[in-house]
Amino acid sequence: METSFERNKRAIIRDGLIAGMPIVVGYLPIAIAYGVLAKQSGLTLMELTGMSLLVYAGAAQFMGAGMIGLGTGAIEIIIATFVLNFRHFVMSLSLMNRIRIFDKKWKLPLAMGLTDETFSVASIYGKQFNNKNGQYFYLTMMLSAYLSWVLGSLLGGLLGDVIPHSLSQSMGVALYAMFIGLLVPSIRKETKIVIIAVIAMVSNFIATPYLGQGWSIVLGTIVGAIAGVFVLREEGQA
Repeated sequence: METSFERNKRAIIRDGLIAGMPIVVGYLPIAIAYGVLAKQSGLTLMELTGMSLLVYAGAAQFMGAGMIGLGTGAIEIIIATFVLNFRHFVMSLSLMNRIRIFDKKWKLPLAMGLTDETFSVASIYGKQFNNKNGQYFYLTMMLSAYLSWVLGSLLGGLLGDVIPHSLSQSMGVALYAMFIGLLVPSIRKETKIVIIAVIAMVSNFIATPYLGQGWSIVLGTIVGAIAGVFVLREEGQA
């Protein structure tokens, strides 16, 4: 006979799956575009799928695939990815503070599934942090997002071999579309971010003839991040 604990856990898993569906719907087309772009950049099906399995960072994977296509070295790609994803340290600290009531065995899997989207959904469903079975909700939501990203990447890699070359080339615009999609909402919240974007862009443009495209991306990212410290500081700290 099913206990109330088991019924509660099953209901929470169902709710986690429902909460993750909007992320799944959003991830699939982007992951497919990434798979096509990565295939076009010279990655094998195993390599591009492995990147989604192990890296699991949309913007970083788009950037990495683009840099690989440009012939950029591994060190530049690693540094650029580290800087781009540094915000995950802050999100992880916030998440760990919220899930203190969960057993330690749950904390690593939940931290590994953290992305911008899963963090946002987790924040919306904050009441589950105080539920004794809440870890099942967040794990289900994060796992559904993760699997959709990996499967979408695999599908994109497969499509990269069969769709017309002209169409696969046009999907390279997805890289720029993703970064614009990340930038525009931030600008709506804080117009000063335009200044940071321009500073990073100019730094990259100036450095490219001297450092090459790989290191210029790294430099532009770092300069933009440093500029953000001063541009976005509160007026009371000025």
